[in-house]
Amino acid sequence: MANPQDGNPSLPHPRRPRRLRRGAVLRDAVTDVVLRPSDLVLPLFVRAGQDVRTPVPSMPDVHQMSPDVAVRTIVDLSAAGVTSFILFSVIDAADKDAHGSAAMDPDNPANVTLKRVRDAGVEAMMIADLCFCEFTDHGHCGALDADARLTVDNDATLDMLGRQAVVLGECGADVVAPSGMMDGQVRAIRAALDQAGHDHTAILSYSIKYASAMYGPFRDAADGAPQFGDRRGYQMDWRRSREWHTELQLDLAEGADMVMVKPAVAYLDVLRQVREATDVPVVAYHVSGEYSMIHAAAANGWIDLEASAVEITTAIKRAGADLIFSYFTPRMLDWL
Repeated sequence: MANPQDGNPSLPHPRRPRRLRRGAVLRDAVTDVVLRPSDLVLPLFVRAGQDVRTPVPSMPDVHQMSPDVAVRTIVDLSAAGVTSFILFSVIDAADKDAHGSAAMDPDNPANVTLKRVRDAGVEAMMIADLCFCEFTDHGHCGALDADARLTVDNDATLDMLGRQAVVLGECGADVVAPSGMMDGQVRAIRAALDQAGHDHTAILSYSIKYASAMYGPFRDAADGAPQFGDRRGYQMDWRRSREWHTELQLDLAEGADMVMVKPAVAYLDVLRQVREATDVPVVAYHVSGEYSMIHAAAANGWIDLEASAVEITTAIKRAGADLIFSYFTPRMLDWL
């Protein structure tokens, strides 16, 4: 239907949004969401060895790498504009036990990498995963509980998390990122860090982490799949729409410096609500399953890899993320 104003020159012309879409220069000039390499955090999977760079079959362009390769990657990407990284240790089965003792070893792969990055004087924000699923022989996120419905002994795990956080701080982590969804974990970690003199070490809590089906490729990369059961007893139920508020407020009260929403794409509604509910930095994890689905669709010729990855990652920022954990980070240097 024609606008009656269009035929009457005495009336102001209606505002037409299409005017601001005419040409790339004009579109770029008026955009209000700009994705930059400094918005991105690259996850790295580090295992023992030398010159190791093993592809992860379910995650194109992602590798398990030895500390020397990881440090070279961090040095090169930092010079190119990527300033933030998170490290995950990959542990041989023979070095795993029921309590994840290797997590406290200052010579495990992530800790060795942290120390070498600091020795190299790299200007990067180094985040360290703080959890036990990669280190336990059962693949769960802490000490086992006698109650099979819960799987993990919450309180016993808090002490373990505190000790692991101190080791990470001593090895040079700027930020520790507890991802196990234990009740009271932020308070316990903050107390342990402060008591050890690491009051400058920040805590990025995986405050809103759902028991998602989207983590499968990550478990291949980190070799941390549960050997029995699942993690629904401690990760959040994605059918509950308001529980995020409880988890967020508890972590903020306990001293979280940053908070996480994980996964990202299927939870943009939650991400937006979290952004509106707090002033601390909000981080979103564009998880392995989301990443691998984009690659799989692109490999089949159904979508364009670059255009889809940039659009989806920008949407995560538009929803409210200050930082985005993304496996696309190295490719974004060419795409943005």
